[in-house]
Amino acid sequence: MADRSFLDWPFFENRHRDLADALDAWASAKINVDHSDTDAACKSLVAMLGDGGWLTHSAVDPETPTTLDVRSLCLIRETLARHDGLADFAFAMQGLGTGAISLFGKPEQQTEWLPRTRAGHAISAFALTESQSGSDVANSTMTATADGNSYVLNGEKTWISNGGIADVYTVFARTGDAPGAKGLSAFIVPSDTPGLTIADRIDTIAPHPLATLRFADCRIPKSAMIGDSGAGFKIAMSVLDVFRPTVAAAALGFARRALDETLTRVTTRHVQGAPLFDLQMVQGHIADMAVDIDASALLIYRAAWAKDNGAPRITREAAMAKLFSTDQAQSVIDKAVQLHGGDGVRSGEPVEKLYREIRALRIYEGASDVQRVIIARQTMGTHI
Repeated sequence: MADRSFLDWPFFENRHRDLADALDAWASAKINVDHSDTDAACKSLVAMLGDGGWLTHSAVDPETPTTLDVRSLCLIRETLARHDGLADFAFAMQGLGTGAISLFGKPEQQTEWLPRTRAGHAISAFALTESQSGSDVANSTMTATADGNSYVLNGEKTWISNGGIADVYTVFARTGDAPGAKGLSAFIVPSDTPGLTIADRIDTIAPHPLATLRFADCRIPKSAMIGDSGAGFKIAMSVLDVFRPTVAAAALGFARRALDETLTRVTTRHVQGAPLFDLQMVQGHIADMAVDIDASALLIYRAAWAKDNGAPRITREAAMAKLFSTDQAQSVIDKAVQLHGGDGVRSGEPVEKLYREIRALRIYEGASDVQRVIIARQTMGTHI
């Protein structure tokens, strides 16, 4: 049983505690999806999450305009990750893929897409990364050229989560308004738009739907632009500001599951007639895992609380949460594998799957070293 005492912290309201309890019960009863076909599993999980009503938290309701509640997003990702990494992925991509529409979309854009993604009837994706501009978003080269009442997209996006199964992509392309970051704009591109093709599917150590998208004279209406021309970088960073703490929360969910599995292991596995837990070195590892988990949770829910309470940006807080939580989750899971001995590296064992799942979280949505740069610059900014 995962520790629930953190829900009593003052970061949360009763509605958050109720949400965490209800989702944990639902996930325990419902999530049992065959992962052998990753695309099919993700589609099934999106539908299940929609039917369960959980995706209503992933995007704003166009009928009752509200803001995204970051604490709820984090609690949902933490809980789902603890139960099933692919379920967390399915939820997260629905939110990230429509984040720009939720935060900056025109009413008609929100009305067209958000009811469908919130119900699990359409799958969304966030298409920002290019082969030469992973963390360096300002170096993006994909173009969107104005032509009458249309924009014509040309270029490629890669490492796109939900690539190949998404119904709609939020795409960032250069409209030429200015050099660097100021020249990017954001667009809504349905997956069946002529000129958009899947150039490649990407396999990873923890299977998820990933693809390279190719745009060749892909024509979309000017009404597909999200926000203002040239505001794409600001939109992308604002979306990541909201969702970066949720990546940390997913890492926290993985770490909590690793600790749970380890506590079971060290209390049921006997060495020389006594539980493994009786060894002081084992107790030291357990203590380190518990400290890292609580410290991660404090950073995550501080960032989420700050955003929900009106902070215009939480760049520093979100970067700290993501850097620390993903790095420490890797350490917690590594200890879990070590304490499981040979079973820790047996294919299909829970801690073996966690070991593969956690590694990507230290890379996507801003690699750990990029977070260090952000934190340093933000810290210097407060000093000047």
